[in-house]
Amino acid sequence: MTVTPDQRFHVYDTTMRDGAQQEGLNLSVQDKLHIAAHLDDLGVGYIEGGWPGSNPKDTEFFALAAKELDLTHATLAAFGATRRAGVQAADDPLVAALRDSGASVVTLVAKSHDKHVELALRTTLEENLAMVRDTVEHLRAEGQRVFVDLEHFFNGYLDNRDYALEVVRAAAEAGAEVAVLCDTNGGMLPHQVTDVVGDVLASTGARLGVHAHNDTGCAVANSMAAVLAGATHLQGCVNGYGERTGNADLITCVANLELKLDRPVLPEGKLAEATRIAHAVAEITNYPPSARQPYTGVSSFAHKAGLHASAIRVDPDLYQHIDPALVGNDMRLLVSEMAGRATIELKGRELGFDLADDPERLARLTDKVKELEQAGYTFEAADASFELLLAEEAGERPAYFEVESWRTLATPDAAEAIVKIVAGGQRLVVVGEGNGPVNALDHALRQAIEQLYPDVARFHLTDFRVRILDQGSGTDAITRVLIETSDGEDSWVTVGVGANIIEASWIALTDALAYGLRAHGVAPVGR
Repeated sequence: MTVTPDQRFHVYDTTMRDGAQQEGLNLSVQDKLHIAAHLDDLGVGYIEGGWPGSNPKDTEFFALAAKELDLTHATLAAFGATRRAGVQAADDPLVAALRDSGASVVTLVAKSHDKHVELALRTTLEENLAMVRDTVEHLRAEGQRVFVDLEHFFNGYLDNRDYALEVVRAAAEAGAEVAVLCDTNGGMLPHQVTDVVGDVLASTGARLGVHAHNDTGCAVANSMAAVLAGATHLQGCVNGYGERTGNADLITCVANLELKLDRPVLPEGKLAEATRIAHAVAEITNYPPSARQPYTGVSSFAHKAGLHASAIRVDPDLYQHIDPALVGNDMRLLVSEMAGRATIELKGRELGFDLADDPERLARLTDKVKELEQAGYTFEAADASFELLLAEEAGERPAYFEVESWRTLATPDAAEAIVKIVAGGQRLVVVGEGNGPVNALDHALRQAIEQLYPDVARFHLTDFRVRILDQGSGTDAITRVLIETSDGEDSWVTVGVGANIIEASWIALTDALAYGLRAHGVAPVGR
């Protein structure tokens, strides 16, 4: 029998909506577009983009996504609520925003806990059922697929089982494809989830999903319990982002399903991208994941000296539950400093550099990457810098210009920078002005290089992120800068590390221009 897309197991990411509710995590529209592209690379089935109509940012995201996102694997979902009490769905402006979002899938949040219906919505239990039915039927009639998130379901089930089941039936009978059972307070334990999901499935026959929070430290375990009990739709966030203690870590759940339960839920080969994507999303959010994060953490497969390390050298399986390459990670023997080869080989192949047949070059690159990462660099979210490193090792990095010197001067009212470079036998000295020293430096560098390489005029800085790496060092702290550059069609990210923000920015800026010129096939002047 052929399995249609809507019958397959659903891997549903809500990083950009529920995950973004994490304290201290704020995403721009461009951040969300980049995260969506990474999630599509991972092969998730559904990406929840946000709540159009509730705030301008999410409304803008859906408008831009329709023009700029070319998703290969994922379907974009818009999140919203059932209609208000006493208003028809066709007349509710927030429902209209979902209808007009352009998303083919709408995920509606609905109340399934009787106390929340009466105290939060301030309406009757029967009207709440009508709100669910009316909204689902309206959106289905408009040609959209509908999933329903049943908020506080497990608590509602424990307080009033009959009513919670009625809400599931109302959603399913109105045409919702999935009724997602949400542990909104995050207070359930796996055995409770198993019992509840089994009973709901037997009592309603509806297709069920799970949305778990981590307040008991059981979000992943509860998600697994729900799937084993019959749920075929799994929601979670990359790196376990989310309010309070977070949501179920989607990557951990997916890895468990594929590697422990032998249930392929991603396109073949995509799980090997998990570590890269987890780290890339972390750089975009500027919220680092735990080093001990399952599967994708930098310490997930790290082993120290002594008997442990000796055993690993004989057989890695003696101290590892999987081959780390399956999730794109790598084993590290800290005493012997063997780290990163699998990841570097995988990423190098993606960028067009075959390192598998050249172990010496792979070893040199591994050592170089380790040295740079020790100094504060990160290449997971800076593909352009890593590609330049690969090109340099292969003798393929063009020498577009040599830097003689640069310096900046800033006052409370203005900033200027002087850049001196040599290219094609010419010595260029340019003064740039800006609203700060980094901006002035960027202007001066571009003015100098553009004289010899007009393509630079197409390159524009679109994002600038700074992280202090050793905050305890005060003003002596090492700084990392990530710069995103675009030519109007493609974008790339470079990284720089230095003793201050200006030095780190200079490194990232020069690499950004060098990468752009190389990507455009520009030859060095005089060659």
